[in-house]
Amino acid sequence: MRTSAQARTKAGQFEARIETLLASMSLAEKIGQMTQPEKDSITPQQVTEYAIGSVLSGGGGNPTPNNAANWREMVAVYQQAALDSRLKIPLLYGADAVHGHNNVFGAVIYPHNIGLGASRDAELVKRIAAATALDLLATNVHWNFAPAVSIPHDIRWGRTYEGFGETTELTQEMGTAYLVGLQDAGVLGSVKHYLADGGTTWGTTQQLEWLADNWQAANDRYDIDQGDARLDEETLRQVHLPPYIDAIQAGALNVMASFSSWNGVKMHAHSYLLTEVLKDELGFEGFIVSDWMAINQIDADYYTCVVKAINAGIDMNMVPFDFKLFVETLTQAVENGDVSIERIDDAVRRILRAKMWLGLFQAPFGDEDLLAQVGGDEQRKLAREAVAKSAVLLKNENSALPIAETTTRVLLAGRGADNIGMQCGGWAIDWQGGHGDITPGTTIREALAADLPDGAVSYSEAADFDERAEIGVVVVGEDPYAEGEGDTDELELGAEDLAAIEKTRSMCDRLVIVLLSGRPLLVTEQVALADAFVAAWLPGTEGAGLADVLLGKTPFVGKLSHSWPRSNAQIPLSALRASDEPPLFPYGHGLT
Repeated sequence: MRTSAQARTKAGQFEARIETLLASMSLAEKIGQMTQPEKDSITPQQVTEYAIGSVLSGGGGNPTPNNAANWREMVAVYQQAALDSRLKIPLLYGADAVHGHNNVFGAVIYPHNIGLGASRDAELVKRIAAATALDLLATNVHWNFAPAVSIPHDIRWGRTYEGFGETTELTQEMGTAYLVGLQDAGVLGSVKHYLADGGTTWGTTQQLEWLADNWQAANDRYDIDQGDARLDEETLRQVHLPPYIDAIQAGALNVMASFSSWNGVKMHAHSYLLTEVLKDELGFEGFIVSDWMAINQIDADYYTCVVKAINAGIDMNMVPFDFKLFVETLTQAVENGDVSIERIDDAVRRILRAKMWLGLFQAPFGDEDLLAQVGGDEQRKLAREAVAKSAVLLKNENSALPIAETTTRVLLAGRGADNIGMQCGGWAIDWQGGHGDITPGTTIREALAADLPDGAVSYSEAADFDERAEIGVVVVGEDPYAEGEGDTDELELGAEDLAAIEKTRSMCDRLVIVLLSGRPLLVTEQVALADAFVAAWLPGTEGAGLADVLLGKTPFVGKLSHSWPRSNAQIPLSALRASDEPPLFPYGHGLT
């Protein structure tokens, strides 16, 4: 097992090699190392020419056809291009494998972090991270933009499901476990998004005129993502900083800065938090990468953006499109004396340190033998375990659960009952996810039908049943989304879901509602209608894990990682804590 990266680097294992290499680099080669384009915006030949340090696949940045073998070949071409450069510095290829290698068709997709937080099982989280790392290495990817150690305090945020839960302590435990699982397996983790992305205030997201044409800039659908954390420093340090402290102690060598601001200052320009706190005070020896085109949000003038971001402490810029403009601008800034060569050298040292710790100079490619296990039975078994442990039984009356495996008729309805895309949520094959058979897996319908007697499951998505039954199961929830596209203050179920619940309720003696969502929703009335209510979160491809707990093959063990509000008046978390009424379900609730 690897020892702490921090201990290894402090022992000076790589420092002499780094200084020798740095002394041989031109300014152009140094700035190349600080540049990270998206793979569709750069050719392999340009990687060689500009001595590029990193390339990424954004959400949906997949080969055609999309499979693990083609991923491996796609990344290998870019890696070879880096090795063809003058100094042969290997490339660090990155991807958002945030719940499995989720961009790869056929790879296992695990529950999103909100579900893993509900499992309370740090060892499980570590195993999932290690399994994800092996999938990444199978495809030559050595850098995962995970784990998110966000602490969401407003469930209207579209990234709520990226966090493990609402408490600092749970996030510390789970985030560190995930990081260690990745890095012990030989993949660089990216601890994100620094700092307090989960503490922003509703309605503070700015739409910037000069980024109106940027597809991922905040638009009129964003209300809190990329917003402003209006917190005093004591709260910032007590609530949001500790997961980063633990991650550094566990060997983190990369941190990703947040799109958000702290008290009006963009994090990507925040020299106090990036350099004075993270690097100097906490002793972080790795490198800071920007988020997607995020430095462009600092100022309408791009030159000012580059100077402020690099001087604040950003070491590598996720460009992602016009990498030539970034290279030219930073070169000019150094020549003008607006960015010192010392700051450039510091950034490159940090990047080279991570590459050397990963062993990229000795083994720049992953392990082709691992391709055979991508999407394999062992990983699906692990994901099935995670799904079962993540599910939280919120209510169970009238012996509604478990459903006996000898039951001869179960009414099954709802948009989510036979929908892999809804099970997976966002960041699944594409950035925003999708509905239907987006990738191989097992739906809840398929899982129940496999475990119950032949013909026992009577399925109608719209709940158009013509016969009563003792048991009805309705699977409802949110459409897939990611990031600010999921910001909303309308957290109620839609008309189609409500109709399916009401129609099934009228045709069964005992009603079980299964909710697929990336956050608690306002379901007070629906909980009252149901005999049993299950929060399944976004479980991923292995719906059999839900059948396991519904049928009693595996006990429910999940506990809420968020307080569950009973109405809009209890949102955000500060309002719930100040409310005279208790929540619908408290943090930590979960029946067994």
